[in-house]
Amino acid sequence: QEQLVESGGGLVLTGDSLRLSCAASEHTFSMKAVGWFRQAPGKEREFVAVISAGGTITSYRESVKGRFTISRDNAKNTVILQMTNLKSEDTAHYYCAVGRFGTDYNLFQLWGQGTQVTVSS
Repeated sequence: QEQLVESGGGLVLTGDSLRLSCAASEHTFSMKAVGWFRQAPGKEREFVAVISAGGTITSYRESVKGRFTISRDNAKNTVILQMTNLKSEDTAHYYCAVGRFGTDYNLFQLWGQGTQVTVSS
């Protein structure tokens, strides 16, 4: 059964950077879009970024454009979310998910357990 494992979260200061990684256990990962979502306490899960299966098309939440970059290495079954200039409002539990390209979390069938990102001022 395919699994996703996120890593790279942590506690950082405003303006710092973090690199989140999403690793898949099976090669079929390369045939699907991968998205990053986040959820803060008491809030709905929200879209952050998505990358197409081939890695040529990406989409971002407006508030992270210019600060976050999503990329993938299909040979390594890995998707990276590079986050820079982090803000306190980026604090959330971050999840990666595999499915169809889009911003709606209902398009994604397989989810990881997530990794916590906390940005302190």
